[in-house]
Amino acid sequence: MPNFIAKKIKELNFPFRVGETEFLSLINGRKLDLIHTKSFDSEFFITLKPSGDKFIIKGEKVSKPAKIGHLQKALQIFKDEFCDEIVSESFAFKNKSLIEKTTKILDENEVLNLIKAHKFSKIFIEIGFGSGRHLLFQARQNSDTLVIGIEIYKPAIEQVAKLAIKENLQNVALINTDARILLSMINSNLIDKIFLHFPVPWDDAPHRRVISHEFAKECVRTLKKGGKFELRTDSELYFEFAKEIFGEFSKFGKSEFFKNQNLQISSKYEDRWKKMDKDIFDFIFENSQISDDLKENFVLEFPKFDKDKIYKNFTNEAFKGDDFFVHFEEIYKNDEKIFIRVSLGAFDLPQQCYLVIGEDFSSYFIKFPLALRQTFKAHKKVTEILEKWQCSI
Repeated sequence: MPNFIAKKIKELNFPFRVGETEFLSLINGRKLDLIHTKSFDSEFFITLKPSGDKFIIKGEKVSKPAKIGHLQKALQIFKDEFCDEIVSESFAFKNKSLIEKTTKILDENEVLNLIKAHKFSKIFIEIGFGSGRHLLFQARQNSDTLVIGIEIYKPAIEQVAKLAIKENLQNVALINTDARILLSMINSNLIDKIFLHFPVPWDDAPHRRVISHEFAKECVRTLKKGGKFELRTDSELYFEFAKEIFGEFSKFGKSEFFKNQNLQISSKYEDRWKKMDKDIFDFIFENSQISDDLKENFVLEFPKFDKDKIYKNFTNEAFKGDDFFVHFEEIYKNDEKIFIRVSLGAFDLPQQCYLVIGEDFSSYFIKFPLALRQTFKAHKKVTEILEKWQCSI
C-alpha cells in the first residue's frame, strides 16, 4: 500500500483542495484517523496513524481506488501541504499515472449496467488478464464484441487501461473484483466466452482455485447457448480438476481437451513455459442449455439510527449464520457522523465496507457491498445488531 512516514503533522483545516484532489474531513478513530478524500473521480480514505514520535500516512485498504494514481496524487499533496520532516516514503506519483476519468475502469454496478445496455453483438469475459496481451488481442480482433477484463491486481488494471486508451479500443471494460461475485450477479444467457488463462494453479491448495462447483454453475448459467468457457493452463492437475468439476454439468454441455495447442496470441507466462518445454493444456466447455433468468433483487437499505447510542455501545464482535457472517471491526466519528468498518457476506466471498450513520440517515459508504443472497442475510443481521445497540442503556 502506498505510504510515507513523517515526524510532524501541521494543523489540518478541512475541506482543503488542490486541483482535482480534495480532503473533505477528518474522522477520528481509537487507533488511527481517517481522512475522507476525493481525487478526480475516485473517493477513498487516507489513514493517519501515530507511531511513537512519528506518523504513518497511507491509503486505506478497504476503500483503495482502482486507479492507484489517484491515491498517489492525494498522498503527494497531503505530504507537501500538511507534513514536515519526512522520514521515508513508499510511493511515487508519476505524471504518466492514469488519473483522468475513463470509461475503461468500472465498478461492479457500472459493469452490470454496461452489460444490460450494451449494443455489441457479443460479450467476452477474461478472468485474470495480467499484462492484457490476450484481452487486447480479443478486443482488436472483435470490434463488435464487448471485452470485459476482471483482475484483482490493481496496477495491471491501470496499465491495460492505458494501452486500451492508446489504441482507442472502444470495446474494453476493466474491473477490480472477485470474478465469482461478478458472475453471480450477471443475468443468464448473456456471455459468449469466458476465458481463464494461466490462473494460479494452487496445486497444494485446490480450495483456493477460481474454479469450483459454484463457479462452474455460474458459468453454465451466464453463458449463452453455444457459449464457451476456456481454461488454458500449464498445470495438469488444474486441467484434470477442471474436467472433473465441469463434468458434473455434462448434461448441460460438452467438453473438449487439447494439449500443446498453438493460439494466435500467447501470454508472457506461456512464452516462459514453452521455453522450459512445459506442456500446455486447454479445457473448453460449450454450454448447450438456456437458463432461467435471475429473479432475486436484494435491496440493502437501513432505517434511521441513533448514532450516539450506537457509538457508545459498539463492540468488536462477529456473528455467524448458516451461510453468511458479519464482523463489526472498528468505529470512527466526527462531529456529524459515525463510521463503522464491517466485513460481511458469504464465508468464501467476504466483502469489506463502511457504514455511515448521521442524524437522519444511514447507509453504506464509498464502497457498497454487492447485493448477493448471503450479503442480504448479513445486511439484515447488521440492521438487527445496530437496532440492539441503539436500544441498550
